[in-house]
Amino acid sequence: MASRPAPSRVLLFTSGPWEGGAGADTQLAASIADCMPDRDFLRFSRWPRHGPPGTAHGRRVPLLSRDGAPHVPERLQAALAGSVLARRTDLVHAILTIGGTYPLFSRLRRGLLGGGPVIHTVPGVMDTALLERARPLGVTVALSEATAGQLRDAGFGDVQVIPPTIPLDRWPWRPRAPGPPVVLFAGHHDPAGGAREAIAAAAQAHRSGARFRLVLAMRGRPGQDERALGSGLRALAAREGLPRPDVLGHVPDMPGLLAAADVVLFTPRALGGKADVPFIVLEALATGRPVVLSDLPQFAALGSAAPRAPVGDPVRTGELLTRLLEQPRRWEMLARRGRATVEERFGPDRFRTQYERLYQESLA
Repeated sequence: MASRPAPSRVLLFTSGPWEGGAGADTQLAASIADCMPDRDFLRFSRWPRHGPPGTAHGRRVPLLSRDGAPHVPERLQAALAGSVLARRTDLVHAILTIGGTYPLFSRLRRGLLGGGPVIHTVPGVMDTALLERARPLGVTVALSEATAGQLRDAGFGDVQVIPPTIPLDRWPWRPRAPGPPVVLFAGHHDPAGGAREAIAAAAQAHRSGARFRLVLAMRGRPGQDERALGSGLRALAAREGLPRPDVLGHVPDMPGLLAAADVVLFTPRALGGKADVPFIVLEALATGRPVVLSDLPQFAALGSAAPRAPVGDPVRTGELLTRLLEQPRRWEMLARRGRATVEERFGPDRFRTQYERLYQESLA
């Protein structure tokens, strides 16, 4: 009886170790490994290891890191390790945001990643001006049609679109929690990241008579003074006439926090390299929590699952928030629609099928 051929070996190339936090690149890489357990994946891992190992899929390639975040030393280690491993694998699957160092990396592609097949999944583009100096690494995948169009216009060829996925078993539907309403914003302290816009919109809703508790779950970035930034958000809320919000740092139980919320505000002026369809949005919708969004083109894939307001318009955003808090039937309708949209458009089966086909074409 003939033995089965060994599975193709694939390097999941990210800018740092997977255990570095909730970055879009590592979350996407983990989704790929989880959805295709029969593949022989190699992936970067933090050393020394801290906490649970995470996904069981994939052989770990250790990177020395004090906290797991993709600082310059981690990025350099990833590039060096990738240049060696790329020549020992059948396929390189890079999951890299197009940021400040990407143009140089793309020009060194052959020296760093060899001449074998490469798939590049682009979680987002930090600045479209970078595309003028950037080159494709191989077959390019975007998360939204909006970014795919930008990449095609920049000469990246026939860019494919594969929306992200989340593990639906980890984000089950949860009934609305009893008690006073909670409005949640989750994101970073980036200037255009949406925290200030969320406070302004919440203040507008509060002036309209809505009563709720505002929670800001803020993930810090390397080098940020999180205490000072949190104090600034509380001061802004006070100037807007809002009751003192809860400003949280890292949240170990995000499913629990989403289940305790009634509405999620996600109101960035620009995504700034975040995933085109941010995972917090999909996780909220899967949980059955309506989300109010700023009307960025990347969010078009959500259709009517989440109401959108013009970017930087706190009056309209506050109106949408007030309606959700004061109209239970509308809340229930959007909660059901959001869950159905995630299952239909962002489910793991569709994600797996699209990437399996892409792998087969690249390895042929």
